[in-house]
Amino acid sequence: MAQTVSIIVGAEDRARLAAILGDRNRPQKHVQRATIIVLSAERLPVQEVARRAGVSRPAVWRWQVRYAEQGVDGLLRDKTRKPGRAPLPTATVAKVLALTCSEPPGAVTHWTGRAVAKAVGISLRAVQRIWEANRLQPHRIRTFKRSNDPAFAAKVEDIVGLYMDPPCHAVVLSIDEKSQIQALDRTQPGLPLKPGKCGTMTHDFKRNGTTTLFAALTTLDGTVVGRCLPKHTHKEFIKFLNAVERAVPAGKVIHAIVDNYATHKHPKVLEWLADHPRWVFHFTPTSASWINAVEGFFSIITRRRIRRGVFKSVADLQDAIARYIREHNKASKPFVWIKPADTILAKIARLPAPSE
Repeated sequence: MAQTVSIIVGAEDRARLAAILGDRNRPQKHVQRATIIVLSAERLPVQEVARRAGVSRPAVWRWQVRYAEQGVDGLLRDKTRKPGRAPLPTATVAKVLALTCSEPPGAVTHWTGRAVAKAVGISLRAVQRIWEANRLQPHRIRTFKRSNDPAFAAKVEDIVGLYMDPPCHAVVLSIDEKSQIQALDRTQPGLPLKPGKCGTMTHDFKRNGTTTLFAALTTLDGTVVGRCLPKHTHKEFIKFLNAVERAVPAGKVIHAIVDNYATHKHPKVLEWLADHPRWVFHFTPTSASWINAVEGFFSIITRRRIRRGVFKSVADLQDAIARYIREHNKASKPFVWIKPADTILAKIARLPAPSE
Protein backbone atom coordinates (compact mmCIF):
# COMPACT_ATOMS: atom_id res chain seq x y z
CA MET A 1 0.00 0.00 0.00
CA ALA A 2 1.30 3.45 -0.92
CA GLN A 3 3.02 5.39 1.82
CA THR A 4 2.64 8.79 0.13
CA VAL A 5 -0.56 9.99 -1.53
CA SER A 6 -0.64 13.16 -3.60
CA ILE A 7 -3.76 15.23 -2.89
CA ILE A 8 -4.42 18.26 -5.13
CA VAL A 9 -6.56 20.86 -3.36
CA GLY A 10 -8.09 23.66 -5.40
CA ALA A 11 -8.24 27.27 -4.24
CA GLU A 12 -11.92 27.05 -3.31
CA ASP A 13 -11.45 23.85 -1.28
CA ARG A 14 -8.34 25.24 0.37
CA ALA A 15 -10.33 28.28 1.54
CA ARG A 16 -13.09 26.04 2.94
CA LEU A 17 -10.54 23.84 4.72
CA ALA A 18 -8.84 26.91 6.21
CA ALA A 19 -12.22 28.13 7.45
CA ILE A 20 -12.88 24.78 9.11
CA LEU A 21 -9.48 24.82 10.82
CA GLY A 22 -10.04 28.38 12.07
CA ASP A 23 -13.58 27.80 13.36
CA ARG A 24 -13.50 27.11 17.11
CA ASN A 25 -17.11 25.97 17.08
CA ARG A 26 -16.47 23.17 14.60
CA PRO A 27 -16.63 19.57 15.86
CA GLN A 28 -13.18 18.19 16.54
CA LYS A 29 -13.70 15.36 14.05
CA HIS A 30 -14.23 17.90 11.21
CA VAL A 31 -11.06 19.77 12.19
CA GLN A 32 -9.11 16.51 12.28
CA ARG A 33 -10.30 15.47 8.81
CA ALA A 34 -9.49 18.90 7.34
CA THR A 35 -6.03 18.67 8.90
CA ILE A 36 -5.45 15.32 7.17
CA ILE A 37 -6.28 16.79 3.75
CA VAL A 38 -4.23 19.97 4.25
CA LEU A 39 -1.18 17.95 5.33
CA SER A 40 -1.69 15.49 2.47
CA ALA A 41 -1.71 18.40 0.02
CA GLU A 42 1.82 19.20 1.20
CA ARG A 43 2.87 15.76 -0.11
CA LEU A 44 3.96 14.54 3.30
CA PRO A 45 4.35 10.78 3.87
CA VAL A 46 1.25 9.07 5.24
CA GLN A 47 3.09 8.21 8.47
CA GLU A 48 3.93 11.89 9.02
CA VAL A 49 0.36 12.98 8.26
CA ALA A 50 -0.94 10.42 10.76
CA ARG A 51 1.52 11.59 13.41
CA ARG A 52 0.66 15.28 13.03
CA ALA A 53 -3.08 14.68 12.85
CA GLY A 54 -3.02 12.25 15.77
CA VAL A 55 -4.71 9.41 13.88
CA SER A 56 -3.80 6.02 12.43
CA ARG A 57 -2.58 5.44 8.88
CA PRO A 58 -5.82 3.68 7.87
CA ALA A 59 -7.72 6.78 9.02
CA VAL A 60 -5.51 8.95 6.79
CA TRP A 61 -6.16 6.72 3.78
CA ARG A 62 -9.89 6.59 4.51
CA TRP A 63 -10.30 10.39 4.51
CA GLN A 64 -8.01 10.86 1.54
CA VAL A 65 -10.28 8.53 -0.45
CA ARG A 66 -13.40 10.27 0.86
CA TYR A 67 -12.08 13.67 -0.20
CA ALA A 68 -11.10 12.36 -3.62
CA GLU A 69 -14.63 10.99 -4.13
CA GLN A 70 -16.83 13.62 -2.44
CA GLY A 71 -14.70 16.71 -1.86
CA VAL A 72 -14.93 18.86 1.29
CA ASP A 73 -18.61 18.00 1.75
CA GLY A 74 -17.64 14.35 2.15
CA LEU A 75 -15.42 15.27 5.10
CA LEU A 76 -18.39 16.79 6.91
CA ARG A 77 -20.68 13.78 6.55
CA ASP A 78 -20.58 10.51 8.49
CA LYS A 79 -21.81 7.36 6.86
CA THR A 80 -25.06 6.17 8.36
CA ARG A 81 -24.85 2.96 10.36
CA LYS A 82 -27.32 0.83 12.21
CA PRO A 83 -27.60 1.98 15.84
CA GLY A 84 -25.65 -0.79 17.55
CA ARG A 85 -25.84 -4.53 17.06
CA ALA A 86 -29.11 -6.40 16.95
CA PRO A 87 -29.84 -8.15 20.24
CA LEU A 88 -29.72 -11.92 20.30
CA PRO A 89 -33.08 -13.71 20.34
CA THR A 90 -34.40 -14.50 23.81
CA ALA A 91 -34.38 -18.20 22.99
CA THR A 92 -30.66 -18.05 22.15
CA VAL A 93 -29.84 -16.29 25.42
CA ALA A 94 -31.91 -18.84 27.34
CA LYS A 95 -30.08 -21.69 25.61
CA VAL A 96 -26.69 -20.22 26.56
CA LEU A 97 -27.76 -19.87 30.20
CA ALA A 98 -29.20 -23.38 30.30
CA LEU A 99 -26.09 -24.94 28.78
CA THR A 100 -23.74 -23.03 31.06
CA CYS A 101 -25.60 -24.22 34.16
CA SER A 102 -25.80 -27.86 33.01
CA GLU A 103 -23.30 -30.71 33.00
CA PRO A 104 -21.22 -30.60 29.81
CA PRO A 105 -20.90 -33.71 27.65
CA GLY A 106 -17.71 -35.72 27.54
CA ALA A 107 -14.94 -35.99 30.11
CA VAL A 108 -14.90 -32.35 31.22
CA THR A 109 -16.19 -30.68 34.37
CA HIS A 110 -17.52 -27.35 33.12
CA TRP A 111 -18.36 -25.36 30.02
CA THR A 112 -15.94 -22.95 28.36
CA GLY A 113 -16.94 -19.92 26.32
CA ARG A 114 -15.75 -21.50 23.07
CA ALA A 115 -17.59 -24.75 23.78
CA VAL A 116 -20.86 -22.90 24.42
CA ALA A 117 -20.36 -20.70 21.36
CA LYS A 118 -19.82 -23.77 19.17
CA ALA A 119 -22.83 -25.61 20.63
CA VAL A 120 -25.20 -22.64 20.21
CA GLY A 121 -23.76 -21.31 16.95
CA ILE A 122 -22.87 -17.78 18.07
CA SER A 123 -19.61 -15.92 18.63
CA LEU A 124 -17.42 -16.26 21.69
CA ARG A 125 -17.88 -12.57 22.46
CA ALA A 126 -21.67 -13.00 22.39
CA VAL A 127 -21.38 -15.77 24.98
CA GLN A 128 -19.11 -13.60 27.12
CA ARG A 129 -21.61 -10.73 27.02
CA ILE A 130 -24.41 -13.03 28.15
CA TRP A 131 -22.26 -14.36 30.98
CA GLU A 132 -21.31 -10.85 32.08
CA ALA A 133 -24.94 -9.70 32.05
CA ASN A 134 -26.01 -12.68 34.16
CA ARG A 135 -22.92 -12.80 36.42
CA LEU A 136 -21.96 -16.31 35.33
CA GLN A 137 -18.35 -17.44 35.86
CA PRO A 138 -18.15 -21.16 35.04
CA HIS A 139 -14.34 -21.08 35.18
CA ARG A 140 -14.46 -20.30 38.91
CA ILE A 141 -15.47 -22.43 41.86
CA ARG A 142 -15.76 -21.59 45.54
CA THR A 143 -14.96 -24.18 48.19
CA PHE A 144 -16.72 -24.50 51.52
CA LYS A 145 -16.54 -26.55 54.68
CA ARG A 146 -19.42 -26.85 57.09
CA SER A 147 -18.60 -27.51 60.71
CA ASN A 148 -20.05 -30.60 62.36
CA ASP A 149 -19.42 -29.22 65.84
CA PRO A 150 -22.55 -29.95 67.94
CA ALA A 151 -22.00 -26.67 69.82
CA PHE A 152 -21.49 -24.66 66.63
CA ALA A 153 -24.34 -22.19 67.19
CA ALA A 154 -23.44 -21.52 70.82
CA LYS A 155 -19.77 -20.94 69.99
CA VAL A 156 -20.59 -18.60 67.10
CA GLU A 157 -22.92 -16.55 69.30
CA ASP A 158 -20.26 -16.41 72.02
CA ILE A 159 -17.41 -15.27 69.77
CA VAL A 160 -19.46 -12.88 67.65
CA GLY A 161 -20.77 -11.40 70.88
CA LEU A 162 -17.19 -10.72 71.99
CA TYR A 163 -16.50 -8.96 68.68
CA MET A 164 -19.65 -6.86 68.49
CA ASP A 165 -20.31 -6.21 72.19
CA PRO A 166 -17.10 -6.78 74.17
CA PRO A 167 -17.28 -6.82 77.98
CA CYS A 168 -16.35 -3.69 79.92
CA HIS A 169 -12.91 -3.52 81.55
CA ALA A 170 -11.74 -6.47 79.46
CA VAL A 171 -9.47 -7.14 76.50
CA VAL A 172 -10.56 -9.40 73.63
CA LEU A 173 -7.68 -11.18 71.90
CA SER A 174 -7.73 -13.40 68.84
CA ILE A 175 -4.85 -15.86 69.22
CA ASP A 176 -3.37 -18.45 66.90
CA GLU A 177 -0.09 -19.62 65.44
CA LYS A 178 1.11 -19.76 61.84
CA SER A 179 3.43 -22.74 61.75
CA GLN A 180 6.06 -23.93 59.29
CA ILE A 181 6.82 -20.53 57.76
CA GLN A 182 9.71 -21.27 55.42
CA ALA A 183 12.79 -19.09 55.07
CA LEU A 184 13.20 -19.36 51.30
CA ASP A 185 16.12 -17.97 49.35
CA ARG A 186 15.97 -17.75 45.55
CA THR A 187 18.67 -19.29 43.37
CA GLN A 188 19.32 -15.95 41.64
CA PRO A 189 18.08 -12.37 41.96
CA GLY A 190 14.84 -11.43 40.25
CA LEU A 191 14.17 -8.43 38.05
CA PRO A 192 12.32 -5.40 39.47
CA LEU A 193 8.91 -4.16 38.38
CA LYS A 194 8.95 -1.91 35.29
CA PRO A 195 6.26 -0.21 33.21
CA GLY A 196 4.79 -2.93 31.03
CA LYS A 197 6.67 -5.73 32.81
CA CYS A 198 6.00 -7.43 36.13
CA GLY A 199 8.72 -8.27 38.59
CA THR A 200 10.30 -11.72 38.34
CA MET A 201 11.31 -14.42 40.80
CA THR A 202 12.94 -17.77 40.13
CA HIS A 203 10.70 -20.82 40.33
CA ASP A 204 13.27 -22.82 42.30
CA PHE A 205 14.46 -21.89 45.77
CA LYS A 206 16.66 -22.91 48.67
CA ARG A 207 15.13 -23.83 52.02
CA ASN A 208 16.88 -22.33 55.03
CA GLY A 209 14.63 -23.60 57.82
CA THR A 210 11.27 -22.71 59.31
CA THR A 211 9.74 -20.72 62.14
CA THR A 212 6.35 -20.44 63.82
CA LEU A 213 4.62 -17.11 64.33
CA PHE A 214 2.43 -16.87 67.43
CA ALA A 215 0.16 -13.83 67.24
CA ALA A 216 -2.51 -12.18 69.38
CA LEU A 217 -4.72 -9.58 67.69
CA THR A 218 -6.33 -7.01 69.98
CA THR A 219 -9.80 -6.37 68.56
CA LEU A 220 -10.09 -2.99 70.31
CA ASP A 221 -7.33 -1.29 68.30
CA GLY A 222 -6.05 -3.92 65.85
CA THR A 223 -2.55 -4.12 67.32
CA VAL A 224 -0.73 -7.44 67.28
CA VAL A 225 1.56 -9.07 69.82
CA GLY A 226 3.76 -11.51 67.90
CA ARG A 227 6.59 -13.88 68.70
CA CYS A 228 8.54 -16.18 66.39
CA LEU A 229 9.51 -19.47 68.02
CA PRO A 230 11.19 -22.58 66.57
CA LYS A 231 8.36 -25.01 67.38
CA HIS A 232 4.64 -24.92 68.11
CA THR A 233 4.28 -27.25 71.09
CA HIS A 234 2.57 -26.43 74.38
CA LYS A 235 5.89 -25.13 75.75
CA GLU A 236 6.19 -22.45 73.08
CA PHE A 237 2.50 -21.62 73.44
CA ILE A 238 2.91 -21.02 77.16
CA LYS A 239 5.95 -18.81 76.49
CA PHE A 240 3.80 -16.76 74.16
CA LEU A 241 0.96 -16.54 76.68
CA ASN A 242 3.45 -15.20 79.22
CA ALA A 243 4.54 -12.53 76.72
CA VAL A 244 0.91 -11.50 76.16
CA GLU A 245 0.29 -11.52 79.91
CA ARG A 246 3.09 -8.98 80.35
CA ALA A 247 1.79 -6.83 77.48
CA VAL A 248 -1.80 -6.50 78.76
CA PRO A 249 -2.29 -3.98 81.59
CA ALA A 250 -2.95 -5.47 85.01
CA GLY A 251 -6.55 -5.54 86.17
CA LYS A 252 -7.96 -6.31 82.72
CA VAL A 253 -9.81 -9.56 82.11
CA ILE A 254 -8.47 -11.27 78.97
CA HIS A 255 -10.92 -13.06 76.70
CA ALA A 256 -8.82 -15.13 74.30
CA ILE A 257 -10.36 -16.63 71.16
CA VAL A 258 -8.44 -19.76 70.14
CA ASP A 259 -9.04 -22.73 67.86
CA ASN A 260 -9.19 -26.40 68.77
CA TYR A 261 -5.54 -27.25 68.13
CA ALA A 262 -4.38 -29.84 70.67
CA THR A 263 -1.66 -27.52 71.98
CA HIS A 264 -4.30 -25.06 73.22
CA LYS A 265 -5.90 -27.78 75.36
CA HIS A 266 -2.72 -29.39 76.69
CA PRO A 267 -2.80 -30.16 80.44
CA LYS A 268 0.14 -27.80 81.03
CA VAL A 269 -1.77 -25.02 79.29
CA LEU A 270 -4.82 -25.72 81.43
CA GLU A 271 -2.60 -25.53 84.52
CA TRP A 272 -1.28 -22.18 83.30
CA LEU A 273 -4.85 -20.92 82.89
CA ALA A 274 -5.67 -22.02 86.43
CA ASP A 275 -2.71 -19.98 87.68
CA HIS A 276 -3.86 -16.93 85.68
CA PRO A 277 -7.54 -16.51 86.54
CA ARG A 278 -8.01 -13.33 84.50
CA TRP A 279 -7.67 -15.41 81.32
CA VAL A 280 -10.76 -16.95 79.71
CA PHE A 281 -10.44 -19.14 76.63
CA HIS A 282 -13.23 -19.15 74.01
CA PHE A 283 -12.81 -22.01 71.55
CA THR A 284 -13.93 -21.61 67.94
CA PRO A 285 -16.14 -24.29 66.39
CA THR A 286 -14.30 -27.06 64.58
CA SER A 287 -13.60 -26.36 60.89
CA ALA A 288 -14.41 -22.68 61.39
CA SER A 289 -11.10 -20.81 61.36
CA TRP A 290 -12.84 -17.96 59.47
CA ILE A 291 -14.32 -16.76 62.75
CA ASN A 292 -10.88 -16.20 64.31
CA ALA A 293 -9.93 -12.60 63.54
CA VAL A 294 -6.17 -13.15 63.63
CA GLU A 295 -6.46 -15.36 60.53
CA GLY A 296 -7.03 -12.17 58.55
CA PHE A 297 -3.75 -10.78 59.84
CA PHE A 298 -1.96 -14.01 58.87
CA SER A 299 -3.36 -13.67 55.36
CA ILE A 300 -2.14 -10.08 55.07
CA ILE A 301 1.37 -10.70 56.36
CA THR A 302 1.69 -13.71 54.05
CA ARG A 303 0.72 -11.68 50.98
CA ARG A 304 2.53 -8.46 51.88
CA ARG A 305 5.76 -9.71 53.45
CA ILE A 306 6.38 -13.46 53.42
CA ARG A 307 5.36 -14.86 50.03
CA ARG A 308 7.66 -12.67 47.92
CA GLY A 309 10.37 -12.35 50.51
CA VAL A 310 13.93 -13.60 50.07
CA PHE A 311 15.44 -14.85 53.31
CA LYS A 312 19.01 -16.04 53.72
CA SER A 313 18.30 -17.58 57.11
CA VAL A 314 15.60 -18.14 59.71
CA ALA A 315 16.93 -15.09 61.56
CA ASP A 316 16.31 -12.96 58.45
CA LEU A 317 12.75 -14.27 58.26
CA GLN A 318 12.09 -13.60 61.93
CA ASP A 319 13.51 -10.07 61.68
CA ALA A 320 11.30 -9.35 58.66
CA ILE A 321 8.20 -10.57 60.49
CA ALA A 322 9.06 -8.52 63.57
CA ARG A 323 9.57 -5.38 61.47
CA TYR A 324 6.27 -5.92 59.69
CA ILE A 325 4.41 -6.27 63.00
CA ARG A 326 5.97 -3.05 64.30
CA GLU A 327 4.93 -1.18 61.15
CA HIS A 328 1.45 -2.70 61.34
CA ASN A 329 0.99 -1.55 64.92
CA LYS A 330 1.92 2.04 64.03
CA ALA A 331 -1.11 2.30 61.71
CA SER A 332 -3.43 -0.32 63.18
CA LYS A 333 -7.20 0.08 63.12
CA PRO A 334 -9.89 -1.45 65.33
CA PHE A 335 -11.16 -4.82 64.20
CA VAL A 336 -14.84 -4.46 63.24
CA TRP A 337 -17.13 -7.47 62.87
CA ILE A 338 -20.35 -6.49 61.10
CA LYS A 339 -22.36 -9.70 60.59
CA PRO A 340 -24.61 -10.72 63.53
CA ALA A 341 -24.63 -14.32 64.71
CA ASP A 342 -28.25 -14.82 63.57
CA THR A 343 -27.32 -13.89 60.00
CA ILE A 344 -24.35 -16.26 60.03
CA LEU A 345 -26.39 -19.16 61.37
CA ALA A 346 -29.15 -18.57 58.83
CA LYS A 347 -26.63 -18.64 55.99
CA ILE A 348 -24.93 -21.76 57.33
CA ALA A 349 -28.31 -23.50 57.53
CA ARG A 350 -28.66 -23.16 53.75
CA LEU A 351 -25.49 -25.18 53.11
CA PRO A 352 -25.56 -28.95 52.60
CA ALA A 353 -25.39 -30.97 55.79
CA PRO A 354 -21.84 -32.11 56.67
CA SER A 355 -20.92 -35.72 55.96
CA GLU A 356 -19.92 -37.89 58.86
